[in-house]
Amino acid sequence: MRKSILLFSFSFLFLLFSCKEQGKSYPQIIIENTAEADRSLETVSIDLDALKFENKEQEIVIRDFDSKEEVTSQVVDNDGDKRMDHLLFQPEIPARSKKTFEVIFKKKSKETDSIPSCYSRFVPERTDDYAWENNRVAFRTYGPVAQKMKEDGIKGGTLSSGIDAWLKRVDYPIINKWYHKELNTEGSYHKDNGEGLDNFHVGVSRGVGGIAKKVDSIYYFSKNFTAWKTITTGPIRTSFVLSYENWDANGNMISEEKKISLDYGSNLSKFEITIKGTDTISAGLTLHDKDGEIAVNEQNAWISYWEPHEDSELGTAIIVPDNMIGYEHYLTSKKDESNLYTHIKVTNNKVIYYAGFGWKKSNQFKSQEAWNSYLNLFSGRLRNPLKVTVKQ
Repeated sequence: MRKSILLFSFSFLFLLFSCKEQGKSYPQIIIENTAEADRSLETVSIDLDALKFENKEQEIVIRDFDSKEEVTSQVVDNDGDKRMDHLLFQPEIPARSKKTFEVIFKKKSKETDSIPSCYSRFVPERTDDYAWENNRVAFRTYGPVAQKMKEDGIKGGTLSSGIDAWLKRVDYPIINKWYHKELNTEGSYHKDNGEGLDNFHVGVSRGVGGIAKKVDSIYYFSKNFTAWKTITTGPIRTSFVLSYENWDANGNMISEEKKISLDYGSNLSKFEITIKGTDTISAGLTLHDKDGEIAVNEQNAWISYWEPHEDSELGTAIIVPDNMIGYEHYLTSKKDESNLYTHIKVTNNKVIYYAGFGWKKSNQFKSQEAWNSYLNLFSGRLRNPLKVTVKQ
């Protein structure tokens, strides 16, 4: 009899705690898609203060409210104060619908040594590049050692604040692998062994999204970056900051700092530039041999250049969500200085735009029309973002 009472008591307590766990309330994130098309590969950013997350010994897990399936997420420290302040994830939301996700706080799991999908780093072993990538594209730009080598006539130097495109055609990280191949083996990242290659010439051009200031008929621009800071890498986003020495645009001294981020699934990096000394700035795309086709859509605020590229074709583009005030197809006989520019109004010392590329050989875009359609879709999503509500 006594044994039966004990068993009953334990069973009752088990059911009581189970019911409490089942009835536990988690913060909820409600995402609404008001568009007529399904949405995916769009990053939602949630302020962690809204989730009341303060326990450094825990990690955040996002899961679908209905299926309880976990969704890939990432926490980031955007302001560099060593405190995580935003949560990122990419929900899949059908057209004209809402979806609810719940936020679970769990004990931290062990970190892995694997390279994340969205990755960036300073590369001191190759002079002093800064390189970044996701599952679709990769880029790099150049630091002060490369500039000094060029100015001193030392082989291997680079003098440019343009943005270089690394044409990858695999969805896994290649930055470390390609640098190792170039620097430590007889191979080269200038040859395609199935993963892609670096055959995109930048020189003093703007590459894919470098900035310039036009005074009268001449464009002026900065030299190489002088300092860098990595903000985050992860499954959803990599971001970093590049600083530049003040530069002279025909008597106007301009200061420039770039915050660049690249999200999973995107062909375009986001440029958030703090700039002083001018009320307008231009962002450009190199025209290389001037044998490609330009396209401009002022309604959707983008410029694009589609060109033959060795044994394939390549599209580059810039999208300006706000304050695009014109463009110029700038042609000159000066080496590498022909660019397609978009002109942007500086507001509160800031400009924001997106710049990137699509390589036909990667099988992401089969034609110029497909590339331009992607730009229209991207621009439309910027104008009509997913609606986010947090409930406790």
